[in-house]
Amino acid sequence: MSEELTSEQIAQHYSAAMDSVNLINAVIASPDDYADDETILNRNADHLRLVVEWDFWTTEDMTPFTDAITASGV
Repeated sequence: MSEELTSEQIAQHYSAAMDSVNLINAVIASPDDYADDETILNRNADHLRLVVEWDFWTTEDMTPFTDAITASGV
């Protein structure tokens, strides 16, 4: 992403990515609740892989993203 983002926009991107983190954690905690969606972990881990590569991050903690990618096992 080459456009200049405001701190509010960056915070929105971070929050949206945390939705994927939280979903991955929920699937791991209760896999039966998500049995009807076989690609849920893959889609959300792929999303986070893209997110961590964006070039506008400054001091944001990427640990929840990388931990969720690892935990997803995909």
